[in-house]
Amino acid sequence: MNSQASLSRAAERSLDRLGLTVEHLLGLRFAINVFIAATIVWATLRAIGDSNPIWAIASMVAASDPQPEEARRMFRGRIINVLVGCGVGFALLLPGRQSDWLLPVALALTVLISTYVVRIQAMWRQAPITAAVVIAAGITHGDKAAGIESGLHRVAEVIYGCLMGLIVSWLMSKLWLVRPKELPLGTQ
Repeated sequence: MNSQASLSRAAERSLDRLGLTVEHLLGLRFAINVFIAATIVWATLRAIGDSNPIWAIASMVAASDPQPEEARRMFRGRIINVLVGCGVGFALLLPGRQSDWLLPVALALTVLISTYVVRIQAMWRQAPITAAVVIAAGITHGDKAAGIESGLHRVAEVIYGCLMGLIVSWLMSKLWLVRPKELPLGTQ
């Protein structure tokens, strides 16, 4: 028996003595995943001078899951929808005049593209959120170049946070195996 399996079994026995279920164990592993990934994201972004890495932290939590298959699904959906939102945001921000209607049009357009063209329901709200981030950055800076730079920075934070959430979820699933209890033969 390897050390990871023995650690997993020891954790299962401890939780069994406490009367906790597999769902409790997954919740505990999720909390540990989020703690580790948040520490990595916060420390690395602060080290490179990012004074407010909240987009990366929020994205890391959204893309994390104690089940690696679910984390992968969330990561894929979030990245695709971030790209849709970013594309629509930049497509409307670059050539157009800044107006009060730009943001609601961008949001509606990204929802339509995300739901009818891309059709990846996992994280489909991410597309209009990303479009809002890009458009708002351009409008609030009053300068397209500054808005684009700010929008790209925030989108990069989202992608980085998602990637850290996925990596930590995957690594923890390899280090700490969580298995449902096996039922005795003949019972269900």
